[in-house]
Amino acid sequence: MKEFKMYADIVYHDSFQEFMEGENVGAEDFILTNEFLYNQYVKPLNPNCGSLFIEAYGKGEPTTEMVDEIKKVIPAGVKRLIAVGGGSVIDIAKMCSLHVSSNKTEDLFDLSPDAEKPTRIYEVYAIPTTCGTGSEVTNACAVELSSLHTKRGLNSPLMFPAKSVLIPELISGLPYKFFATSSIDALIHATESYLSPKASPVSELFSKEAIRLIFEGYQYIVKNGLDKWTDRAQEFINASNFAGLAFCSAGCAAVHALSYPLGGGYHIPHGEANQLVFAATFRKYKEKQPVGKINDLEKMWGDLLGVPADQALEAAFQLFDQVQPRKPLKEFGISDAEFQGFAEGVMAGQTRLLNNNYVPLTIEDMVEIYKSVY
Repeated sequence: MKEFKMYADIVYHDSFQEFMEGENVGAEDFILTNEFLYNQYVKPLNPNCGSLFIEAYGKGEPTTEMVDEIKKVIPAGVKRLIAVGGGSVIDIAKMCSLHVSSNKTEDLFDLSPDAEKPTRIYEVYAIPTTCGTGSEVTNACAVELSSLHTKRGLNSPLMFPAKSVLIPELISGLPYKFFATSSIDALIHATESYLSPKASPVSELFSKEAIRLIFEGYQYIVKNGLDKWTDRAQEFINASNFAGLAFCSAGCAAVHALSYPLGGGYHIPHGEANQLVFAATFRKYKEKQPVGKINDLEKMWGDLLGVPADQALEAAFQLFDQVQPRKPLKEFGISDAEFQGFAEGVMAGQTRLLNNNYVPLTIEDMVEIYKSVY
């Protein structure tokens, strides 16, 4: 059976001020964001609600310890959490919206049959300021488990945001690298969900449109200058949203699974960690099963790039590297002696993602992928 699920109220605003006024944001709301975003967009409006900056509770991508500390300062009486930021901010809001009696975020990730079922205590309004995660329309989050120093993902129908708000104004001021790594992440969401065995005709529509928008955007900025990406801000934020709708049902796969040890252990930003293993993973797919749905992907990419299908993968990876050059793993302080442990950890802890692979990968395959980008 294949299924497409979408529980989304998606609204579009021309400005953050228009959103705040339209939603009557007030005393029963609480804003989670970053300080620079607050100063630029929230503070000038002098809102009648509380707020916090997530970087005050830890640097880099979120950990369960960070989320536990943030939960403690959300005041009583709050009904809506308004998450203004990238995937980390939105994911933190999702986790804060769920309650278990221990008040420990790690217990949300207890998937044992007798685990306590969480309840939802806040509505989440998700306002992305990057064009990558699609978290504003998914029931998923990712976090580093502080006790294990590894990143894990979680899906729960309780984590669908009550409202997803798209405001291109909020991504236009992104530093270039944040745009590049987040849009690559969206592209990987769209591509992995397209090849997933769970893909349905509806999820494929969103995957293909996200891929088209990102490819055309990348070709535009390579031709006209990387700083011209803001000309396509609306298209990139739409692509991220579409990719989120696709992978919410069809799922992500090995690229995300293999990136988690890099993000969790070495705090490499999520989109960048994904890109490090993207090309190598798809080359391994092509090597192991050259005939199959990957040929449809090759044709799609080839048509978008104007190259024969059998040249499409390599032409695409060259394009992505023009947009965001990759560094070898060793430049992040990673030792090749760690690859076996990385692969074993992925095999043991990321079954949810690996079940969506185009073709099954062994531990040896995963080690080879890491080695090829070392």
